[in-house]
Amino acid sequence: MAERQQIKSKKRVEERGEVFTNEREVNAMLDMVKQETERIDSRFLEPACGDGNFLAEVLRRKLDVVGKRYGKSQLEYERYAFVAVSSVYGVDIMQDNVEECRERLFREIDRTYTSRFKNDAKEEFRAVIRYVLSVNILCGDALTLTDTVGDPIVFPEWSLVSGNKVKRRDYTFASLLDKVEAQPTFDMVEDFDVDKDDPDKIVPTPICEYPLMNYLEVVKDE
Repeated sequence: MAERQQIKSKKRVEERGEVFTNEREVNAMLDMVKQETERIDSRFLEPACGDGNFLAEVLRRKLDVVGKRYGKSQLEYERYAFVAVSSVYGVDIMQDNVEECRERLFREIDRTYTSRFKNDAKEEFRAVIRYVLSVNILCGDALTLTDTVGDPIVFPEWSLVSGNKVKRRDYTFASLLDKVEAQPTFDMVEDFDVDKDDPDKIVPTPICEYPLMNYLEVVKDE
């Protein structure tokens, strides 16, 4: 399969410095954190996600694990595919990139989901995946930490608590960064959990908490 183009136009390169990472480099970098890419609930944040080169490969690897572990049960597969999708986050300054990234990630899961369960695949599940991608992949500036209208970028944290029950907490992007350093740092693997034994670890405070609910009902909470 041919590699995706690394640029959309010379104008965008000149104005935005936009060059997408090629697939070979993506895989080489992800192989350095291979263990994390194979943890279904390990959170990945890409602050310049483009059309999804990194995130699509992260999701593909996670879904491979979901399929191997839970592929015999549709209910289990759907539950842990939700966990996999809800653990990837992205920001890009270009709206068309954001839309393409969301669609690319949706196609990645829809392809494997439909191939596995065919006519039993549920539109309800697909709608949930689209919703999660709409709030996890955002248009904004990762340098100023603001969205297109100047408001703080806000990400939801999704935590599967028990069975199909999920807890959602919203955090500003700024609160998730390491403020101990003079400059913001962006970790490709972003873990919201707090190490209480680390005094330098700043505890992020959610700006909104949602009631515990079935993950298939998260769309209704909007």
